[in-house]
Amino acid sequence: MAAVDSFSPAEIAHLVETKGVVKAEAPTVTTFVLGVVAGAFIALGAVLSTVVSTGSTLGDGPTRLLAGFAFSLGLILVVVAGAELFTGNNLVVMSWVSRRITLRRLLRIWLIVYAGNAVGALSVVWLVYLAEWWTLSGNSVGATALTTAAAKSSLSFGVVFMRGILANALVCLAVWLATAGRSLVDKVIAIVFPIAAFVAAGFEHSVANMYFIPMGLLLTRQSTVVETAALPGAQLADLDAAGLITNISAATLGNIVGGAGLVGLVYWFVYLRPRQGPG
Repeated sequence: MAAVDSFSPAEIAHLVETKGVVKAEAPTVTTFVLGVVAGAFIALGAVLSTVVSTGSTLGDGPTRLLAGFAFSLGLILVVVAGAELFTGNNLVVMSWVSRRITLRRLLRIWLIVYAGNAVGALSVVWLVYLAEWWTLSGNSVGATALTTAAAKSSLSFGVVFMRGILANALVCLAVWLATAGRSLVDKVIAIVFPIAAFVAAGFEHSVANMYFIPMGLLLTRQSTVVETAALPGAQLADLDAAGLITNISAATLGNIVGGAGLVGLVYWFVYLRPRQGPG
Protein backbone atom coordinates (compact mmCIF):
# COMPACT_ATOMS: atom_id res chain seq x y z
CA MET A 1 0.00 0.00 0.00
CA ALA A 2 3.00 2.29 0.46
CA ALA A 3 3.29 2.56 -3.33
CA VAL A 4 -0.30 3.80 -3.76
CA ASP A 5 -0.20 7.56 -4.24
CA SER A 6 -3.89 8.27 -4.85
CA PHE A 7 -5.96 10.05 -2.23
CA SER A 8 -7.93 7.78 0.11
CA PRO A 9 -11.75 7.88 0.11
CA ALA A 10 -11.74 9.88 3.35
CA GLU A 11 -9.29 12.36 1.85
CA ILE A 12 -11.43 12.64 -1.27
CA ALA A 13 -14.43 13.49 0.88
CA HIS A 14 -12.57 16.36 2.54
CA LEU A 15 -11.24 17.61 -0.81
CA VAL A 16 -14.73 17.59 -2.37
CA GLU A 17 -16.19 19.37 0.65
CA THR A 18 -13.51 22.07 0.53
CA LYS A 19 -13.81 22.51 -3.23
CA GLY A 20 -17.55 22.92 -2.78
CA VAL A 21 -16.98 25.90 -0.50
CA VAL A 22 -14.64 27.49 -3.03
CA LYS A 23 -17.15 26.94 -5.83
CA ALA A 24 -20.00 28.41 -3.80
CA GLU A 25 -18.00 31.56 -3.03
CA ALA A 26 -16.77 32.17 -6.60
CA PRO A 27 -17.96 35.32 -8.45
CA THR A 28 -21.18 34.92 -10.44
CA VAL A 29 -19.62 35.87 -13.78
CA THR A 30 -16.77 33.41 -13.34
CA THR A 31 -19.13 30.61 -12.38
CA PHE A 32 -21.45 31.32 -15.31
CA VAL A 33 -18.65 31.44 -17.89
CA LEU A 34 -17.18 28.20 -16.59
CA GLY A 35 -20.70 26.76 -16.81
CA VAL A 36 -20.92 27.77 -20.47
CA VAL A 37 -17.56 26.14 -21.11
CA ALA A 38 -18.66 22.91 -19.42
CA GLY A 39 -21.88 22.76 -21.43
CA ALA A 40 -19.84 23.14 -24.62
CA PHE A 41 -17.40 20.45 -23.50
CA ILE A 42 -20.18 17.95 -22.81
CA ALA A 43 -21.76 18.76 -26.17
CA LEU A 44 -18.46 18.15 -27.94
CA GLY A 45 -18.29 14.76 -26.25
CA ALA A 46 -21.78 14.09 -27.58
CA VAL A 47 -20.72 15.12 -31.08
CA LEU A 48 -17.80 12.68 -31.02
CA SER A 49 -19.97 9.95 -29.55
CA THR A 50 -22.48 10.34 -32.37
CA VAL A 51 -19.79 10.17 -35.06
CA VAL A 52 -18.02 7.06 -33.76
CA SER A 53 -21.28 5.13 -33.32
CA THR A 54 -22.48 5.88 -36.85
CA GLY A 55 -22.23 2.93 -39.21
CA SER A 56 -20.67 0.64 -36.62
CA THR A 57 -20.90 -3.08 -37.38
CA LEU A 58 -19.66 -4.17 -33.96
CA GLY A 59 -23.11 -4.97 -32.61
CA ASP A 60 -25.31 -3.00 -30.25
CA GLY A 61 -23.40 -3.56 -27.01
CA PRO A 62 -19.86 -2.90 -28.29
CA THR A 63 -21.09 0.10 -30.28
CA ARG A 64 -22.70 1.58 -27.18
CA LEU A 65 -19.48 1.04 -25.25
CA LEU A 66 -17.46 2.70 -28.01
CA ALA A 67 -19.85 5.67 -27.95
CA GLY A 68 -19.39 5.85 -24.18
CA PHE A 69 -15.62 5.97 -24.44
CA ALA A 70 -15.93 8.79 -26.97
CA PHE A 71 -18.41 10.70 -24.81
CA SER A 72 -15.89 10.60 -21.96
CA LEU A 73 -14.09 13.42 -23.78
CA GLY A 74 -16.67 15.83 -22.33
CA LEU A 75 -16.01 15.16 -18.65
CA ILE A 76 -12.25 14.83 -19.23
CA LEU A 77 -12.28 18.37 -20.61
CA VAL A 78 -14.42 19.59 -17.70
CA VAL A 79 -12.17 18.11 -15.03
CA VAL A 80 -8.75 18.63 -16.59
CA ALA A 81 -9.23 21.90 -18.49
CA GLY A 82 -11.42 23.34 -15.74
CA ALA A 83 -15.14 24.09 -15.97
CA GLU A 84 -18.33 23.94 -13.91
CA LEU A 85 -20.79 21.15 -14.68
CA PHE A 86 -24.20 21.07 -12.99
CA THR A 87 -24.26 17.31 -12.58
CA GLY A 88 -20.77 17.16 -11.08
CA ASN A 89 -21.58 20.11 -8.84
CA ASN A 90 -24.32 18.07 -7.21
CA LEU A 91 -21.46 16.98 -4.93
CA VAL A 92 -21.41 20.50 -3.46
CA VAL A 93 -24.28 19.22 -1.32
CA MET A 94 -21.57 17.80 0.94
CA SER A 95 -20.42 21.33 1.83
CA TRP A 96 -24.00 22.32 2.65
CA VAL A 97 -24.70 19.31 4.86
CA SER A 98 -21.46 20.07 6.70
CA ARG A 99 -22.84 23.60 7.24
CA ARG A 100 -19.91 25.22 5.50
CA ILE A 101 -22.22 26.92 2.98
CA THR A 102 -25.87 27.93 3.17
CA LEU A 103 -28.73 26.37 1.21
CA ARG A 104 -29.05 29.65 -0.65
CA ARG A 105 -25.44 29.43 -1.86
CA LEU A 106 -25.92 25.80 -2.87
CA LEU A 107 -29.01 26.58 -4.95
CA ARG A 108 -27.31 29.69 -6.37
CA ILE A 109 -24.36 27.77 -7.77
CA TRP A 110 -26.62 25.04 -9.14
CA LEU A 111 -28.82 27.59 -10.91
CA ILE A 112 -25.96 29.65 -12.36
CA VAL A 113 -24.05 26.60 -13.57
CA TYR A 114 -27.19 24.98 -14.98
CA ALA A 115 -27.98 28.12 -17.00
CA GLY A 116 -24.38 28.31 -18.21
CA ASN A 117 -24.41 24.64 -19.21
CA ALA A 118 -27.54 25.20 -21.28
CA VAL A 119 -26.00 28.17 -23.09
CA GLY A 120 -22.82 26.21 -23.80
CA ALA A 121 -24.61 23.10 -25.07
CA LEU A 122 -26.98 25.10 -27.29
CA SER A 123 -24.06 27.10 -28.68
CA VAL A 124 -22.44 23.89 -29.89
CA VAL A 125 -25.77 22.73 -31.34
CA TRP A 126 -25.96 25.89 -33.41
CA LEU A 127 -22.30 25.82 -34.48
CA VAL A 128 -22.44 22.17 -35.49
CA TYR A 129 -25.67 22.70 -37.38
CA LEU A 130 -24.30 25.68 -39.30
CA ALA A 131 -21.18 23.63 -40.09
CA GLU A 132 -23.47 21.04 -41.73
CA TRP A 133 -21.80 18.36 -39.64
CA TRP A 134 -24.91 16.27 -40.08
CA THR A 135 -24.06 15.67 -43.77
CA LEU A 136 -21.07 13.45 -42.91
CA SER A 137 -21.20 9.89 -44.28
CA GLY A 138 -24.04 10.73 -46.64
CA ASN A 139 -26.25 12.17 -43.88
CA SER A 140 -25.76 9.04 -41.78
CA VAL A 141 -24.28 11.07 -38.91
CA GLY A 142 -27.31 13.32 -38.98
CA ALA A 143 -29.57 10.27 -39.02
CA THR A 144 -27.83 8.89 -35.93
CA ALA A 145 -28.26 12.22 -34.15
CA LEU A 146 -31.93 12.39 -35.13
CA THR A 147 -32.58 8.81 -34.03
CA THR A 148 -30.91 9.45 -30.67
CA ALA A 149 -32.95 12.58 -30.04
CA ALA A 150 -36.23 10.93 -31.04
CA ALA A 151 -35.56 7.97 -28.77
CA LYS A 152 -34.84 10.24 -25.80
CA SER A 153 -37.87 12.47 -26.32
CA SER A 154 -40.20 9.48 -26.58
CA LEU A 155 -39.37 8.23 -23.07
CA SER A 156 -41.84 8.83 -20.25
CA PHE A 157 -41.09 11.19 -17.36
CA GLY A 158 -40.74 8.32 -14.90
CA VAL A 159 -38.33 6.35 -17.08
CA VAL A 160 -36.13 9.39 -17.70
CA PHE A 161 -36.16 10.22 -13.98
CA MET A 162 -34.92 6.75 -13.03
CA ARG A 163 -32.31 6.74 -15.77
CA GLY A 164 -31.25 10.20 -14.62
CA ILE A 165 -30.60 8.87 -11.12
CA LEU A 166 -28.38 6.13 -12.48
CA ALA A 167 -26.58 8.44 -14.91
CA ASN A 168 -25.49 11.00 -12.36
CA ALA A 169 -24.55 8.45 -9.77
CA LEU A 170 -21.96 7.29 -12.31
CA VAL A 171 -20.98 10.82 -13.35
CA CYS A 172 -20.39 11.90 -9.74
CA LEU A 173 -18.47 8.70 -9.10
CA ALA A 174 -16.30 9.60 -12.09
CA VAL A 175 -15.65 13.02 -10.54
CA TRP A 176 -15.01 11.36 -7.18
CA LEU A 177 -12.48 8.94 -8.69
CA ALA A 178 -10.80 11.71 -10.69
CA THR A 179 -10.37 13.67 -7.44
CA ALA A 180 -8.44 10.68 -6.08
CA GLY A 181 -5.85 10.93 -8.84
CA ARG A 182 -2.76 13.07 -8.58
CA SER A 183 -1.65 12.90 -12.22
CA LEU A 184 -3.33 13.68 -15.53
CA VAL A 185 -3.29 10.01 -16.50
CA ASP A 186 -4.90 9.05 -13.18
CA LYS A 187 -7.75 11.47 -13.72
CA VAL A 188 -8.41 10.50 -17.34
CA ILE A 189 -8.50 6.77 -16.63
CA ALA A 190 -10.72 7.32 -13.59
CA ILE A 191 -13.25 9.23 -15.69
CA VAL A 192 -13.48 6.97 -18.72
CA PHE A 193 -15.05 3.82 -17.31
CA PRO A 194 -17.95 5.28 -15.25
CA ILE A 195 -18.87 7.60 -18.14
CA ALA A 196 -18.65 4.82 -20.70
CA ALA A 197 -20.88 2.74 -18.43
CA PHE A 198 -23.66 5.32 -18.18
CA VAL A 199 -23.68 5.99 -21.93
CA ALA A 200 -23.57 2.30 -22.87
CA ALA A 201 -26.41 1.58 -20.44
CA GLY A 202 -28.60 4.28 -22.00
CA PHE A 203 -29.00 6.43 -18.90
CA GLU A 204 -30.07 10.09 -19.08
CA HIS A 205 -27.82 13.10 -18.45
CA SER A 206 -29.57 16.48 -18.37
CA VAL A 207 -26.69 18.54 -19.82
CA ALA A 208 -25.93 16.03 -22.56
CA ASN A 209 -29.60 16.07 -23.51
CA MET A 210 -29.42 19.87 -23.81
CA TYR A 211 -27.35 19.03 -26.88
CA PHE A 212 -28.89 15.79 -28.14
CA ILE A 213 -32.56 16.78 -28.29
CA PRO A 214 -32.19 20.35 -29.66
CA MET A 215 -29.84 18.93 -32.30
CA GLY A 216 -32.53 16.45 -33.26
CA LEU A 217 -35.17 19.18 -33.37
CA LEU A 218 -33.07 21.16 -35.86
CA LEU A 219 -32.46 18.07 -37.98
CA THR A 220 -36.19 17.51 -38.46
CA ARG A 221 -35.90 20.44 -40.90
CA GLN A 222 -33.54 18.46 -43.11
CA SER A 223 -35.58 16.14 -45.33
CA THR A 224 -32.53 14.16 -46.41
CA VAL A 225 -31.66 13.37 -42.80
CA VAL A 226 -35.26 12.40 -42.01
CA GLU A 227 -35.32 10.10 -45.04
CA THR A 228 -32.00 8.50 -44.08
CA ALA A 229 -33.11 7.91 -40.50
CA ALA A 230 -36.39 6.34 -41.68
CA LEU A 231 -37.98 6.65 -38.26
CA PRO A 232 -41.58 5.61 -37.58
CA GLY A 233 -43.92 8.59 -37.75
CA ALA A 234 -45.06 8.15 -34.15
CA GLN A 235 -41.51 8.28 -32.82
CA LEU A 236 -40.64 11.30 -34.91
CA ALA A 237 -43.80 13.04 -33.70
CA ASP A 238 -42.56 12.76 -30.09
CA LEU A 239 -39.55 14.90 -30.99
CA ASP A 240 -41.02 18.29 -30.12
CA ALA A 241 -40.86 21.01 -27.49
CA ALA A 242 -42.99 18.98 -25.07
CA GLY A 243 -40.67 16.00 -25.40
CA LEU A 244 -37.68 18.26 -24.80
CA ILE A 245 -39.15 19.80 -21.64
CA THR A 246 -40.26 16.42 -20.25
CA ASN A 247 -36.89 14.84 -20.81
CA ILE A 248 -34.75 17.70 -19.49
CA SER A 249 -36.89 18.27 -16.38
CA ALA A 250 -37.05 14.57 -15.50
CA ALA A 251 -33.35 14.04 -16.17
CA THR A 252 -32.45 17.07 -14.06
CA LEU A 253 -34.44 15.87 -11.06
CA GLY A 254 -33.08 12.35 -11.44
CA ASN A 255 -29.53 13.66 -11.75
CA ILE A 256 -29.91 15.57 -8.47
CA VAL A 257 -31.13 12.46 -6.66
CA GLY A 258 -28.38 10.29 -8.12
CA GLY A 259 -25.52 12.74 -7.69
CA ALA A 260 -26.39 14.66 -4.53
CA GLY A 261 -28.23 11.80 -2.84
CA LEU A 262 -26.63 8.51 -3.80
CA VAL A 263 -23.07 9.81 -3.95
CA GLY A 264 -22.74 13.13 -2.11
CA LEU A 265 -24.91 12.41 0.94
CA VAL A 266 -23.80 8.80 1.22
CA TYR A 267 -20.11 9.69 1.29
CA TRP A 268 -20.78 12.62 3.63
CA PHE A 269 -22.49 10.22 6.03
CA VAL A 270 -19.62 7.74 5.85
CA TYR A 271 -16.67 10.12 6.09
CA LEU A 272 -17.75 13.59 7.23
CA ARG A 273 -20.69 13.30 9.60
CA PRO A 274 -20.03 14.43 13.18
CA ARG A 275 -19.26 11.51 15.45
CA GLN A 276 -19.71 11.13 19.18
CA GLY A 277 -17.45 8.48 20.61
CA PRO A 278 -16.23 5.36 18.78
CA GLY A 279 -18.07 4.26 15.63
